[in-house]
Parts: sequence; C-alpha cells; structure tokens
Amino acid sequence: MAATPLTSDQRNAFVAALLGWTMDAFDYFIVVLVYADIADTFGKSKETVAFLTTATLLMRPIGALLFGLWADRIGRRIPLIVDVLFYSIVGFACAFAPNFTVLLVLRFFYGIGMGGEWGLGAALAMEKIPKERRGFFSGLLQEGYSFGYLMAAVSFLIISDGFGLSWRWLFGLSIIPAFIILLIRTRVGESEVWEASREKMAVTRTRVRDVLFTGAVLRRFVYLVVLMTAFNWMSHGTQDVYPTFLKATDQGGAALSEHTALLIAIIYNIGAIIGGLVFGTLSERFGRRHTIAFCAVLGLPIVPLFAYSKTAGMLCLGSFLMQLMVQGAWGVIPAHLTEMSPDAIRGFYPGVTYQLGNVFASFNLPIQEHLARTHSYSFALTVTIVPVLIVVAIITLIGREAKGVDFGRAPDKALVT
Repeated sequence: MAATPLTSDQRNAFVAALLGWTMDAFDYFIVVLVYADIADTFGKSKETVAFLTTATLLMRPIGALLFGLWADRIGRRIPLIVDVLFYSIVGFACAFAPNFTVLLVLRFFYGIGMGGEWGLGAALAMEKIPKERRGFFSGLLQEGYSFGYLMAAVSFLIISDGFGLSWRWLFGLSIIPAFIILLIRTRVGESEVWEASREKMAVTRTRVRDVLFTGAVLRRFVYLVVLMTAFNWMSHGTQDVYPTFLKATDQGGAALSEHTALLIAIIYNIGAIIGGLVFGTLSERFGRRHTIAFCAVLGLPIVPLFAYSKTAGMLCLGSFLMQLMVQGAWGVIPAHLTEMSPDAIRGFYPGVTYQLGNVFASFNLPIQEHLARTHSYSFALTVTIVPVLIVVAIITLIGREAKGVDFGRAPDKALVT
C-alpha cells in the first residue's frame, strides 16, 4: 500500500526542521574544519581554539530550555521563527570578529540559538508527520546533520581551495541558507498536537510543572540525558578530530593533503546519510532500541580500520563504515526522543535532554587533542570510541521506547519494553 503523500504544511514543517538542523551542523563543522586556521589568525594554540566547539555546546541547553518552555507556552511556530533570526545574525557576525575573545563570545550566543533549533524543529516535524512514517523521516531529519557537514566540507573546498579566501567567508555566506529556512518556516502552521494539549491542560487545570515533576517523567528525563550524553560522545568522538587526524603530519596523523582529507570527509558523510535513512526506516520494523543497539555493536569491529589504517583508501572505507553505523543509530533519535516526550512539554523535553547530553560531551575535542598530543591520534580515537559504543548499546537496551505512539495521549501509558 502506497504511503499517503505529505500535505504542504507537513512538508514545510519537515523541510524547515531539516534545513535548520543542516544549518546547525554546517556552522559547527565550519569551526571543526578551520579551527587550525583560526588559531593561526589569532595566534592561539589549536587546543585553545578547539574550545570554540565546547563554548557552543555548553550554551545549547540554555537555548533549548528558553525556547522550549516558550514553545510549550505559546506554540512552536513563533519561537522557531525568532530562533532562526537570532542565530542567523550571530552566525553572520562571526565573520567580522576582530579577535579571539569576541569570536568566543559570539559562539556562546550562537549556542543559545542553536540550542532551540533541534528540539523545537524535531517536535513540530514529528507532531505533523504520520506516525507510521516517523522512522523514515526521523532518519532523514537527523541526517540533516550529515548534510550540513557535507555542505561545510564542499564549501571549504570551494572557498578555501578554489578561491583562496579566508575562514571568515564561510561564516559570512552562512546567512544565505539561514534566511531560506526563515522563509519556509513562516509558511508552517501551528502544531495541532500542541493546540489539543493546551486545550486539555486548560480543562484539567494542569500546569507544565505538574507534568514535568511527575515521578515517571523525571526518571525518564534523567535516563534520556544519560543516553544522549553517550550518543553525543559517539558522534563527536568519531567526527570532530577526524579531519585534523587525516591532515596531521605529527602525533601519528595520516599526513594526507587537505584536498584528500576533505574528499574523505565528503565520502564518509555520504555514508552517514545512507545510514540514517536505512536504519531510521528499519526502526519501524525492528523497534527503536534494537536498531540503535545493532548499529552501536556493529561499529566496534570497524574501529581498527577507522583509526589505524595507513592509506587514504582504507581510511576512507573505515570512516565511511563508521559513519554508516554511528549516524544509523542517530537516525532513530528524532522519532525516539519525541515519542518518549509528554505532549504538554514536547517543545522543552527532547531538546533539553539532547542538549544536556551535548554539554557532557562538549569536552570531547579538547580531550582528544590532548590525548593525541600525549600519545597519538589513533590512540585518542580508539580510547574514546570503543567504550562509548558499548555504553550506547547497553543504555539503549535497558531503556524503553514508545514506537508508534499516538501523539495526543501521554507516552507514559504507551511505553513498551
């Protein structure tokens, strides 16, 4: 039986969320790709400039909290529009930072803006998508992150290698996709699930705090923060330092040319996109938890190929397979988190749990740079990736899921083991 086509409103909500998440990754990985160049510009060490990524991640829970609570109070649409305007202006301003201190402050503010993007965008999109198609669209939505990384790598090739322009141009040009997102988002209607939830809360005189501080909801909140901490370590641990590892001529780096390293980054992001789509879709059949655990366990035998290969071809294969598995697991997350979230606080709940996990994983890049300096890049990659793949599988399997829950009723009553 053919799937029912999405309505224009459903399609716009999803496309806006996808592009917003793409923009998030595009900006984040611009910093990952150029932090060595920024270090040269401002006369700082790479370890110091690597804190720019940490600064962004540290502020995201604040953005998720502020915009999430606002969205649960007045609806999803207006907070999302304000949010995209805010981070567009701040991201553009990064191109004109006169020194490292100003750039660092701007990255703190950018983190607030991007903290509001994923949770609200995913909530609105998943609330509008038919429940039987959440798995596929969850995978596609999450791979906006890989699209953004891919776009950052291609942009770097064109701007830096092709035209010889500085890193500032990459931040400056990011204003274009940001305003495309804004244009689409103004055409998206309010969430019907949120409207129904507000009516129910008004009738029962229930407040947001009454929902949040329910025992089961609080316990699940803590569990999801732990889960998302492991997930973010898995993602950042396999991506953030890898472009530097490919190019580095010391500390056990692969000593590849910048052009070759970026081509490999493009190829492994294609693997990430494939993984998210395939395993996000398969989670509809095999369940959210089992699909995630399968991907995490399958990533373990890939680590030696990923971290210790000596040729460009084998490094390309290892990174392609690793991102196939890592982002395959991630492709399940938008559906999984939104299904585990109570209707009344779905603007706040998935975004804050996700971004708090990001905070606890935010020191990944500085830690990996330190381990690379004291040992080697291969060692740094291995000792951070292997444990976290095991932890992701275990934590996921001991939890619960709510695959196929009808939004509009409390997920607490629909959780399955």
